[in-house]
Amino acid sequence: MLWDLFCRVIDNHGDLGVAWRLATDLSARGERARLWVDDASALAWMAPQGDARVQVLPWRDEGDFPQPGEVVVELFGCDPPPGFVARMAASPKPPAWINLEYLSAERYVERSHGLQSPQFSGPGAGLVKFFFYPGFTPATGGLLRERDVQARRAAFDRATWLAAQGAGWQPDERVVSLFCYRRLDALWPWLADGRPMLLLATPGAAQADVPGLPANVRLHRLPWLTQRDYDHLLWAADLNFVRGEDSFVRAQWAGVPFVWQIYEQDDGVHAEKLDAFLDRFLAGSNAAFSLELRALWRAWNRLAEPPAALPDDATWRAACARWRQSLEKQHDLTGRLQEFVAARW
Repeated sequence: MLWDLFCRVIDNHGDLGVAWRLATDLSARGERARLWVDDASALAWMAPQGDARVQVLPWRDEGDFPQPGEVVVELFGCDPPPGFVARMAASPKPPAWINLEYLSAERYVERSHGLQSPQFSGPGAGLVKFFFYPGFTPATGGLLRERDVQARRAAFDRATWLAAQGAGWQPDERVVSLFCYRRLDALWPWLADGRPMLLLATPGAAQADVPGLPANVRLHRLPWLTQRDYDHLLWAADLNFVRGEDSFVRAQWAGVPFVWQIYEQDDGVHAEKLDAFLDRFLAGSNAAFSLELRALWRAWNRLAEPPAALPDDATWRAACARWRQSLEKQHDLTGRLQEFVAARW
């Protein structure tokens, strides 16, 4: 089928990252996709190879629009252009219309997933939009996961990839990747525990205003990475600092310790979203580890004072491996989208 995906780049290119991963995953499963986006410039480094089955089109609010595909997905409630919606309403068989929402571990996601939103006015009057919520349980829409990600991860050679980045990694060094909205001074005391460490900083805030590092820490500044090479970065690291949604999900597939910097909101609801995920992630973990990890994550998100040290590495790594395995038992987001559409269109 032909899928029309609509995306507005709000900031930091995370929305585009999710949109491109979805579009290419659909193409890998035999679907076709048109990605309508208001700023596709980041694809030059995010996906320079493109995808023959994905057509990237500039977002426009006016003008003539082509016949919509069988499925229309608006990412994160971006509302397709009125002219396109009018074409949807005029179609002999209107397309399946889905609002792919932001990822959250909160309980309302299970209640809201799959709900209908009938359109009573405007260019889409008479159509029905469906809410599709990504999530971490079988009662949600799942997480983006390509069919080959497990095999690629199993075949990955850490030393070879790090050498290709010019990082000069030594086997006794702990590898830490840093991708963040803002650099936080709270990180640096954790780096001073005496172990040799290679800090791989991504472009942007992670490389800005880096202070004097402890003698045991060696900084390597990375260039912009393709989505596939960003996965490689996460697989190469012993600890990943990630942000937003896309890198957050990819860190979970990596299965190694990670710290999430959630997108900060003025009303403070991001704290509730952070705790909701930790509640699920830490279910069944021992009390001491749970307290340490929660304190670390909250400190990294400026919600608490930093703890004295990182959690025990072996316990943390085991928890991440269990979490990844539990997610891998569930259906992935693209497959669930296909099933959702097949049942209704």
